[in-house]
Amino acid sequence: MTDQRDERDLVAKILARDRRALSFFYRHYTPRLGALIRHKIDNPADAEEVLQDTLFAFLEAIRDFQGNSQLSTFLFAIGNHKVIDYYRRKKLRQVVFSRTPNLEALVSPMLNPEEELDTTIMKEKIHRVLARIMPRYRQLIVSKYEEDLSVAQIAQKFALSLKGAESQLFRARKAFVALFLSI
Repeated sequence: MTDQRDERDLVAKILARDRRALSFFYRHYTPRLGALIRHKIDNPADAEEVLQDTLFAFLEAIRDFQGNSQLSTFLFAIGNHKVIDYYRRKKLRQVVFSRTPNLEALVSPMLNPEEELDTTIMKEKIHRVLARIMPRYRQLIVSKYEEDLSVAQIAQKFALSLKGAESQLFRARKAFVALFLSI
């Protein structure tokens, strides 16, 4: 499918909620998109999640498709952005939730100045977020990721049920990420 008129027709049909057009799109584009993402992300489960995120983001962005490029270019650009987001989140998790802060001294000589600056900026941002987040959420995050307590230990520490601790920890993480992304 390289004819731009065909692609614009396909987009129009998808926007009109034509299931057959959506099915055709999925069968035609997903194999190549999946291969691209699997080439960039080694973990098959993570690659599949990024693929699904890309397809969902495509459906949200399809109204913006002007036909100035091929549909595959538009889709693959979204996929590349999702892969970049995946690695950003992965790096964030490594920095935020690292359980071995002493490795920093070991790794820092191997970092180039740009990576070292990125790590410093990231840590400063994390500290700003922790300072601004609700005190209860800060306590939960510190208990989990700095004190390395299990959810059961957190439940006991804060006199919560196990489900209550899981729920509050989930909300604390969600609030942390939302605030982190807004700064």
